[in-house]
Amino acid sequence: MDILGNTIEEITKVKMGIIKKNRDTIMYEQDKVTDIIKKECAEKNNNLHLLNRNDVQNYSYNNEFQKIDYKNYKNILINLKGKCQIYNAMLCLECINVLREKGYNIEEKAIKEGLKTVVHKARFETLNESPKIIFDGGHNENAIKNLKKMIEQYYKNDKKIYIISILKTKDYKTAIRLLSEDKDSIFIFTSGNDENRYNSKEDLFSEAKKYLDKNIYTSDLKNAIKYVRENCKDEVIMVVRKLLCI
Repeated sequence: MDILGNTIEEITKVKMGIIKKNRDTIMYEQDKVTDIIKKECAEKNNNLHLLNRNDVQNYSYNNEFQKIDYKNYKNILINLKGKCQIYNAMLCLECINVLREKGYNIEEKAIKEGLKTVVHKARFETLNESPKIIFDGGHNENAIKNLKKMIEQYYKNDKKIYIISILKTKDYKTAIRLLSEDKDSIFIFTSGNDENRYNSKEDLFSEAKKYLDKNIYTSDLKNAIKYVRENCKDEVIMVVRKLLCI
């Protein structure tokens, strides 16, 4: 966000650099940006495939897979959590249809196996089963909202502990406001593993105090992880922090 722009529209205009002349672009309808992308594709004679989310049919899920039908594809199993991922799968399937139209031979068996085994690191990724520890690296407002939806979908009735670290370049106030809506949970704020790049645990704690009056703590990251592994066997542990590539 600190590099690409401050609004969805600004970020879209930067990311539209991927749209090339006389090629194909595949997307589903999205508020605020669809018209911007339509215009860019028209100017570049780019063939825009605009998808309808309602074409995803017969949705179901369990703790292991999500399952959908999409146009000619039936009983597609997706090894990723959250409804946002079924629409990402829809994009993948439509990309394959476009490639097939261009003469590429892609077997349906390979398509199904790919979606059934795909892994998205640091996105609602289960790191440990007992206790259940889930890591999510999303920091922007949309990512936090998606995270909340997935928690509601899969762990609505579980006791939850959040271990939260947020980079200084991210909007920590919005992230904390949204996460703090889960008022029955425990929150542990840390300064990450690099105090020069992460917001201080004290600042995060102070912001959380605006919304929470109990069950909020500070710790260093290593000790927080150690504590929950040793003492919290019945809770779901949500580790929310951005990965740093060094």
